[in-house]
Amino acid sequence: MNYKLSLRALEPEDLELVYTIENDQSLWSWGCNSVPLSRYTVRQYLQEQQGDIYKDGQVRLVIEVEGVAVGIVDLCNFEPRHLRAEVGIVLCSPYQSKGYATAALTELHHYAKENLHLSTLYAYVSEQNPRALALFRRLDYTEAARLPRWIEGRETATMFQILL
Repeated sequence: MNYKLSLRALEPEDLELVYTIENDQSLWSWGCNSVPLSRYTVRQYLQEQQGDIYKDGQVRLVIEVEGVAVGIVDLCNFEPRHLRAEVGIVLCSPYQSKGYATAALTELHHYAKENLHLSTLYAYVSEQNPRALALFRRLDYTEAARLPRWIEGRETATMFQILL
């Protein structure tokens, strides 16, 4: 790794990054968003989120490489009693296929284990997304389940799980 990658809290200056990612319709089938978000809505989200997984039920972190925001990684569907959370990751297209996703998830694993004391992370990945499938396999996630018609009622997903 010849670059400095870090995960940091969202800042008001991340408005355009979050707005762009949330409104990228090519990502909607793999996430939960299905309507465009206004800048006002994103601005409100940035102002209201506390960055505390126990209060918000999720934490969203910016992936930064050499001071440049290149994507976002999420822990959502947090279950404090069961010490688990779902993982989501998006890199802006110019920064894909450079090893940043692997490095960001490795950093996220450390944060989840050491700071949040989670024992399990999981992700649902469309079988139509070969790069994401390869990413989670590369990071030693176990293929815990195959879920037919899981995404948009037609695409099969693989549920990946890693024990921290």
